[in-house]
Amino acid sequence: MKQPQSKLLLAAAAFIAMTSLPALAANVNNGKALVEKNNCASCHGPDLQSPIAPAYPKIAGQKADYLFYALKSYQPSTNALVGRNNAIMGGQVAQFKESELKDIAAYLASLPTSLVMKK
Repeated sequence: MKQPQSKLLLAAAAFIAMTSLPALAANVNNGKALVEKNNCASCHGPDLQSPIAPAYPKIAGQKADYLFYALKSYQPSTNALVGRNNAIMGGQVAQFKESELKDIAAYLASLPTSLVMKK
């Protein structure tokens, strides 16, 4: 009877280990190159936390998983009720593969920020 319990415990430990790994395995250097190439600073500011308009978000230092989800939600969907609707961002992210969005999110998350993050 102890054998099935040990298998269950082993499976639970493996699940916990896998889910506690960083959500995004990404290339920060590639993300930096993509951000620079696509001139994200033109709207989000030179430090990516000083946007040119109050409606634009500060993106430097945000959490990578949030940034990835936000970027991904601008990509076109067959369901008009899913995602975000912004012509500029939609045009910007349409060109990227999912792995590139993860790279961009990882780079932006690595930047210093003036945002106050509650823990």
